[in-house]
Amino acid sequence: MNKGEKIRLLLVDDHPIVRDGLKARLLSRAHIEIVGEASDGQEALEKARAFMPDVVFMDIGMPGMNGLETTRRLCQILPDVKVIILTIYDDEEYALQALRSGAKGYLLKNAPSPDLVHALEIVCRGEMLFSENVVDLAQAEGSPESRLCASVRLSDRECEVLAYIAEGWMNREIAEKLGVGIRTVETHRENVMRKLDLHSVADLTRYAISIGLVRLE
Repeated sequence: MNKGEKIRLLLVDDHPIVRDGLKARLLSRAHIEIVGEASDGQEALEKARAFMPDVVFMDIGMPGMNGLETTRRLCQILPDVKVIILTIYDDEEYALQALRSGAKGYLLKNAPSPDLVHALEIVCRGEMLFSENVVDLAQAEGSPESRLCASVRLSDRECEVLAYIAEGWMNREIAEKLGVGIRTVETHRENVMRKLDLHSVADLTRYAISIGLVRLE
């Protein structure tokens, strides 16, 4: 996200009083724009398609399709939209399920307003917001390459982009392969370089080879 751009936020919760409370806590933040609300999973998918938010605050316990399943479907159809689970459940297993579903963060509803704002800013920078225990459990389930990428806080999509770059793909080709815009690929590329403190395609290629993300023939 470019400096000066507003964070476009969609609120998903089946309780209007919760949504009203979130709006009251966030409306004073000039860099956050609440673009819509939804009270269940199906409506959340429809509103996300309509408004294309940057981030979704997603409740877990909703009638019909719950927040975890909604998150999984949303991440499949709109992979650039980032989901933060906002819930009453202070439970490691729920947090792990949220991570598996594609969420970028897990936060309790009683978190103070500055923490809500910080969470939005964190995920918009391409980072994740989970406890170390949850991340460790998820890494233990993943491939060695995924664990190595996670050790430097690269997202799964950033790992994909890194691998394609190392294999010699151009930005336009990567964008077509992943079904995203060229600017999205450029942003992932910039994030990878920043996180790894690398400054050229040759450096990225050497790094990808060194961790086994790509292999020399």
